[in-house]
Amino acid sequence: MRSTPVPAAPRRGRRTALAAAGLVAALALTATACGGGEKDEADARPTGGASRAADAGNAGDGKVEIPADIADRLKEHGIDVDKWKDGGWQDWDKDKWLSEAKDFVNPVIEGLWKPERMKSAKEADKTITTQDAAADQGVSDPEPAPVEAEAEKTPYHENAAPVGKVFFDSPEGSMVCSGTVVKDVNHPGKSNLVWTAGHCVHAGGSGGWYRNIAFVPAYNDLGKSEAQLANASTTEMAPYGTWWADWASTSNQWIQGGSETGGDGATHDYAVLHVKPEQGAKSLEETVGAALDVDFSAPSATEVSSMGAWGYPAAAPYNGLKMFKCADRPGRLSLSPSLPTMYRIGCTMTGGSSGGGWFRVVDGETKLVSNTSIGPADNTWLAGPQLGRDAEAMYENMSEAYGGQ
Repeated sequence: MRSTPVPAAPRRGRRTALAAAGLVAALALTATACGGGEKDEADARPTGGASRAADAGNAGDGKVEIPADIADRLKEHGIDVDKWKDGGWQDWDKDKWLSEAKDFVNPVIEGLWKPERMKSAKEADKTITTQDAAADQGVSDPEPAPVEAEAEKTPYHENAAPVGKVFFDSPEGSMVCSGTVVKDVNHPGKSNLVWTAGHCVHAGGSGGWYRNIAFVPAYNDLGKSEAQLANASTTEMAPYGTWWADWASTSNQWIQGGSETGGDGATHDYAVLHVKPEQGAKSLEETVGAALDVDFSAPSATEVSSMGAWGYPAAAPYNGLKMFKCADRPGRLSLSPSLPTMYRIGCTMTGGSSGGGWFRVVDGETKLVSNTSIGPADNTWLAGPQLGRDAEAMYENMSEAYGGQ
């Protein structure tokens, strides 16, 4: 991405301001005309939980066409395929809630994510208590002071084009997270990959894959208020379209150990989506005009002077309509001596910012280095996983198997 100015540090309350040295404020190139990726399908990959989704074709009536092999797997789980086509996806019976990597099903239902449905989606919130976070003070650094989240400048497509919202349906209703367009190393300039959190696509050890997962880049691009969006059109809310996940990949650690409070899976709470548009033929990267590299070097928090988190916080006092960001010097957070250390920064963003990218500058280039995973109930800090070899393997599997489809 092109060189951009360094931002002023966000306000730190009682804390002395820390300059966000080298942290790029504008994450974007100017967006291009709307367009889309291409539809396709592939078998599950054994590493990282990559999964195949059904394709719907024209599903404006709510019905979908499900490939034969996926239909067979649904039948193995006792699911009536015809009922699924007619809205059976709303059945969250635990015996029918598909959890294995190979069982991901996410057919396009054209027009499902209308503006009002997007606005009504609730935050996917992951919290732990301060006491839990202090389980291993020998590794964890002192809890950071709160950093007040700063509103991103509008229009978002000029300042943070890779950032958007991830929508999905869960047993609790429509939910929302944040996500980031990332580069596809095997398909330069034509990426259809979105980075987010594992808990935004899969419920972890107690559940399975969420449904109707879609990404909206530059959501509410002009940052309009709730009153101004009372009768908003789809174009106002999703200026670059709605992009459905035809493949999803999360870590096996999250699938097996993730929980409502993060659990043992929190240290591997990341995911990659391969997306396609409801309409169009351009790739996601071509459409929004930007994508970020992912830094899989997993640098120690002590080696990084500043990290920034971007997202759309939806829990009070925020309402999910506007993009915010925080910048801080990261510290270390250990949930257990047997688990990898996480990054932690001060930040007041709430649920809904989950899955949003964390960025740092490497050799003058802004790269994604983590994503929002967990935080305390009082919303004073955020923690995200280090992206090391496991995360890189998941990403490479997605890119090699599905990226060019």
